[in-house]
Amino acid sequence: MSVPEQLRYSEEHEWVAGLGPAGSEAEDGIVTVGITAHAADALGEIVYLELQPSEGDTVEAGEACGEIESTKSVSDLYSPVSGEITAINSAVVDEPKVINDDPYGEGWIFKVRISDEPGDLLDAEAYDKLTEES
Repeated sequence: MSVPEQLRYSEEHEWVAGLGPAGSEAEDGIVTVGITAHAADALGEIVYLELQPSEGDTVEAGEACGEIESTKSVSDLYSPVSGEITAINSAVVDEPKVINDDPYGEGWIFKVRISDEPGDLLDAEAYDKLTEES
C-alpha cells in the first residue's frame, strides 16, 4: 500500500497535508486531515461518518473528534493537530465510501487552521514502518 511522501501521519492512522518538511507550518496555517489507506482498508467499507466539531469549533491533537462506522466496526476519529476547523468535507459525510475509494484525495475529512506546532507526527517512512508492524 503506498504511503504518500508529502503527508505527515498520526499513530492513530490520520494523515495531514499542508505541512512542509520537518513539520513546518502551512503557508496559510490551514492543513487538510483524512484517514490513511491503511485505516480505510482495515475498517472495510465505510458506511457512516460522524464529526462532532463544526466549522469554527476547535479540536485538540490526539483527542477524539468523531466516529467512523464500517461494515466491520466503529472507530473513533482523532484530530492529529490542534486548531480551528475551517472546513468539513460534506461529500464524505453524505457518501462515506469516498474515503475507501480515494482516501488521500476526495476522501479528505476536515481542514484545520493549526494553533500549535504539531510535534509527534510521523513522516511517510516512519508511518510505513508502523503499519508493517501491525
